Amino acid sequence: MWSEYLIWRKQKMAKSLFEQLGSTYYKENGYFIPDLRLPAEEEQPIGTWGQRHLDYLRQYCKVTYTNLLTSGKLNAYLISIDRQAQECFERLIEDMKQTQGITEQLKAENALEWVGHLGNIRACAREIVNKEIIFA
Repeated sequence: MWSEYLIWRKQKMAKSLFEQLGSTYYKENGYFIPDLRLPAEEEQPIGTWGQRHLDYLRQYCKVTYTNLLTSGKLNAYLISIDRQAQECFERLIEDMKQTQGITEQLKAENALEWVGHLGNIRACAREIVNKEIIFA
C-alpha cells in the first residue's frame, strides 16, 4: 500500500511539504489520505480538580487546550494539575484548622460547631485552589 503511493508519487511530482516534514498517507477506497491521527496518550482517570481545569481550558484557553491535545500531553498535564490542587487543598485545610484551633476535642464536645467551622474552612480552601491553580 505504501509502496504503491511512493511509486505513484515519484511518477507525478516531487515531495509535498507534508511529506518533507515526515508525514505519511494511507490508502482508503483508492484515495491517499494524510495520516493526521493524534499521538497515543496513556489514559488515566482525571479527578475533580483536573476536570474543572479542563473545562476552563476548553472555554477560556482554547490555544493552550489545542496545543496540549494535539501534542498528546493533555491527560498527563491534567493529572499533574489535579494532584497539585488536591495536595494544596489538603495542606490549606490542615493549616487553617490549626490556625483557627479546630481540634478533635471540639468535635467531641460540639459536633455541630465543628462541622460548621470545617465547612467554612473547606469552602475557603476550595476558593483559594480555584483562584491560584484551576483558573489561573
